[in-house]
Amino acid sequence: MKLCTYTSDGQTRTGIVVGETVIDTGVPGTMIDLIRDWDALKPQLEAKAAAGVGVPFASVKLEAPVQRPGKIFAIGLNYADHIEESKMGTPERQVWFTKAQTSVNGPFDEIEIAKGTMTADYEAELVAVIGKGGKHVSAADAPAAVFGYCVGNDVTERMWQHAVPQWSLGKSFDTHAPMGPWIVTADELGDPHGLGIRCFVNGEKRQDSNTKHLVFNVRQQVEHLSVGMTLEPGDCLFTGTPGGIGAAMDPRQFLQPGDVVRTEIDGLGHIEGTMVAEG
Repeated sequence: MKLCTYTSDGQTRTGIVVGETVIDTGVPGTMIDLIRDWDALKPQLEAKAAAGVGVPFASVKLEAPVQRPGKIFAIGLNYADHIEESKMGTPERQVWFTKAQTSVNGPFDEIEIAKGTMTADYEAELVAVIGKGGKHVSAADAPAAVFGYCVGNDVTERMWQHAVPQWSLGKSFDTHAPMGPWIVTADELGDPHGLGIRCFVNGEKRQDSNTKHLVFNVRQQVEHLSVGMTLEPGDCLFTGTPGGIGAAMDPRQFLQPGDVVRTEIDGLGHIEGTMVAEG
């Protein structure tokens, strides 16, 4: 099933995506509430999806599927070609940082280049959305802890990222975590480790890889994070970006106002945002 968060007539709701239409779930609350109660809600939502009575995409605004995740974690250096272009060694342990809740952005919303900065960059990423979650989740049990997957762009302000050893500030600027356009539930997607992932800037392909090349796969990521913290419904894990970032090009190609960044993953759809100067 494909599930989205959308706004229509000034009201933000959760919806089921069927073809080019959105069907209101009728479930009160947010996507996190829906995920938390998924086992009980799934039969009635499957019936609604089968009925197929919805409104066209053109009449609604798609929002980030999870608008206020309790936690947003992202892993660095998790594709071999990205490690090589970053001129760093393959990490023995997973390298994690956080992105602020306020960095969440809609799948087709504008992306801001913050005042006084000039090194905004793109990072196409598969995002795993936690479902049942838990603590001390083994790699074998990890698939059952994940609710679904969506497309993400870990937009990064490189100057701020590398000014200090901790990356979180440079990764957390407003609008720098666009996600969507919807969540594809784990049971519908199947194995997330064989999906083509691409990023385009103004139509030029910059990144082109496959999630089979993850150094640490999603199962290992869930196991690692849940050692120390409880993963909760709606938490979002950005699972790493492949090679092709603007900072590694010669000469470097940072994003400019007016640039259009499109990120797509097979089976999940695409997101696309236009870069704009803040204010």
